[in-house]
Amino acid sequence: MNVLRAARTGSTRQLTHGHAAPRRLKHYLNADRATFDKLTSAAHTADRVVLVDFYAEWCNPCKILSPILEKLAADESTKSGTGRAVDLVTIDTDAEVGLAAQFDVRSIPTVYAFKDGKPVEHFVGAMNEAGVRRFLEHL
Repeated sequence: MNVLRAARTGSTRQLTHGHAAPRRLKHYLNADRATFDKLTSAAHTADRVVLVDFYAEWCNPCKILSPILEKLAADESTKSGTGRAVDLVTIDTDAEVGLAAQFDVRSIPTVYAFKDGKPVEHFVGAMNEAGVRRFLEHL
């Protein structure tokens, strides 16, 4: 496909065989337990950071943070401090009470970062875009 695109656009840049094109970042909205387990597994997080946003529809600070997280997840240039791509999984705490309890979510929004199948960092409360980017730099 890249070869066709390069030919169609008249690009003269060389394509290297075996190198994947940059992938779009993903946002998994209102994930259930099975989706959460799959997306935070060691296999899925081996080459990326997965942010898990525990939120509720009625939560005003969540309404501030969610668009920021969604914007960063949609931006191909968003990377962790170690250069990993970043995915976003949102968990509605009203629908997934057990999952919220497992992570001892007492205030929302609460955001966990998963790497290599494990939660490695988290923050609680709304944060501006610069703050979220600083959080990602430490991952």
